[in-house]
Amino acid sequence: MKTRPIWKESVSTSENVLEKIKPGMRVFIGTDVSEPLTLVRYLKESNADNLLDLELFQLVSLGEAIEVTARHSDKYRLKTFFSGWEAREAVSEGFADFIPSRYYQIPAVFKSGQIPIDVAFVQITPPNKAGFCSLGVCADVALAAIEKATLVVGEINTQIPWTFGDTFVPFSKFDMTVESTEPPIYFDRWKVDEIYDRLGANVATLIEDGSCIGFSVGPLYESLGHHLRSKRDLSIHTPFFFDNLMDLVNSGAVTNRHNSVSPGRSLTSYAIGTRKLMHWLDNNPLVEFRSIDQVFDPIHISRTPKVVAVLPAREIDLSGRLTLHTGKGNVGSGPSEVVDFFNGALISEGGRAIFALTSRNREGKSNILISVRRQPNQFSLWESVTTVVTEYGSVNMKGRSVRERAQALIDIAHPDDRAELVAEAKRRKIIYPDQIFLTESAYLYPTEIEFEKTLKKDTRVHFRALKPSDEENMRKFFYRLSTKSVEYRFFYPIQTMFHSDMQEYVNIDYRYSLSLVGLPEDPDCDRIVAEARFDQLDSETPYAELSFMVDEEYQNIGIGTCLCEKLTLLAKERQLKGFTADILIENKKMRRVFRKMGWNIKSRRSGGIERLTMDF
Repeated sequence: MKTRPIWKESVSTSENVLEKIKPGMRVFIGTDVSEPLTLVRYLKESNADNLLDLELFQLVSLGEAIEVTARHSDKYRLKTFFSGWEAREAVSEGFADFIPSRYYQIPAVFKSGQIPIDVAFVQITPPNKAGFCSLGVCADVALAAIEKATLVVGEINTQIPWTFGDTFVPFSKFDMTVESTEPPIYFDRWKVDEIYDRLGANVATLIEDGSCIGFSVGPLYESLGHHLRSKRDLSIHTPFFFDNLMDLVNSGAVTNRHNSVSPGRSLTSYAIGTRKLMHWLDNNPLVEFRSIDQVFDPIHISRTPKVVAVLPAREIDLSGRLTLHTGKGNVGSGPSEVVDFFNGALISEGGRAIFALTSRNREGKSNILISVRRQPNQFSLWESVTTVVTEYGSVNMKGRSVRERAQALIDIAHPDDRAELVAEAKRRKIIYPDQIFLTESAYLYPTEIEFEKTLKKDTRVHFRALKPSDEENMRKFFYRLSTKSVEYRFFYPIQTMFHSDMQEYVNIDYRYSLSLVGLPEDPDCDRIVAEARFDQLDSETPYAELSFMVDEEYQNIGIGTCLCEKLTLLAKERQLKGFTADILIENKKMRRVFRKMGWNIKSRRSGGIERLTMDF
């Protein structure tokens, strides 16, 4: 026969607990999935005379247990440190108060007594044999509130997981306990459509093996978790732990080997998700819950190398200023929540912050605008924003002028919106007034040909198609070339490459031309070190003109052969029969590359130039 647990002998009723409350008291309410739903429901529904003019403090209100409307204004007023989810509407309507704070500084506000707490309502597990309870999946400031409150009430819920970290509380700390009659708050997983799948894939390409990542909620992260499963030795330092991170840990991609704050364990303050996630977290030593002064502290974050903060943006303008999401469904997306992880990632050795957004919103309007100066929820540190990603690609804005940023961001806007952005940017003198824009090319850009390859001397190179926004980098590439390399490419020593010349070079018609550029593997480096292209004169000609340029520093490692092989495959897909090329007779390196391909080569020399016709 099962014996009745000892803790049940000390359980009180919610009515008895509420009798201890006096008007004007300050009550701390547990956050997140650990919200004490039974106590809150009785508080909300009770008409007791003592429950008046209360102040309820809760960091994040995810559920609808604390209903905040005009009819509750005499009974209590919610004060929250988080401006999203359920509290957003209540704050905007004047029924709740928002306390702007850096998250890692919030525990100190409670510990110092700057915000005195009279009562603490927290959800806990039943005590173990040693007499300790676990706070479950929320370790934000609960311990600080428990230490300061004069009345500590634990709502015992047998359905929440026992977790490790800053979650242990002696059962003797609780003045009163009640037994939960409500199931925990569960959240379904987000559905991922084709757009978010491409967005997540693009973000994943920027995350290297050995990186430490932070997640939030939404389809972006659901997609990103899936695309990160092929990575190795990832670490997790995140404010919120979700089902997608559970899958990522189970895939073997996460080892936390390089996690300096909690080696071998994923670090978080909250967990939000399905019943499956809660079951997986129960007694799981691979996840450690810490208070938010440790999880959100930029210094703590930066101790781990290669921290990547993936942050959701709502809109961005052509200068790089962006806005963040608001309202229900958004966790950790306000400026105060974002800035700690943003700063921590930037000062981490090899770290970076990535802002991701879809090119259009749900109404089909562009999320890339001329200006966001009048938009709400702006991220003020816009000068430090370096990496922006949409489903159409990524932009590294480090060291770029506003004009260069604008051109690059237009390249990752929705193709239907690019012409209007170019026209308005010209009108406002953001980009060159004579800037070329090929409407059809916006739809033809071949994102699918992007790839990476390790060449000789263990040199890893990233290859992709040339973009219009590569103009400045191609000009820099041209001026780095030696006089001899310029002669090999153009047959005479060109001294200058003006904007008017280079923009014609980089704005190509992808139907009859294709250019591949090579960039170093470093995700923060957008330096072009090689370019190869073929140009078909017209659709009737089954041959295309082939040409190459390779940075002297990157010669003799096989980059030319790699480009030639890829262009050959792409040319065959277009039903071409071969290439033609004009090279200087003395250009022996280029001739060797062509011979390696095993083509049937015909040669004709005239005036120091050799005309090659190469059949596949």
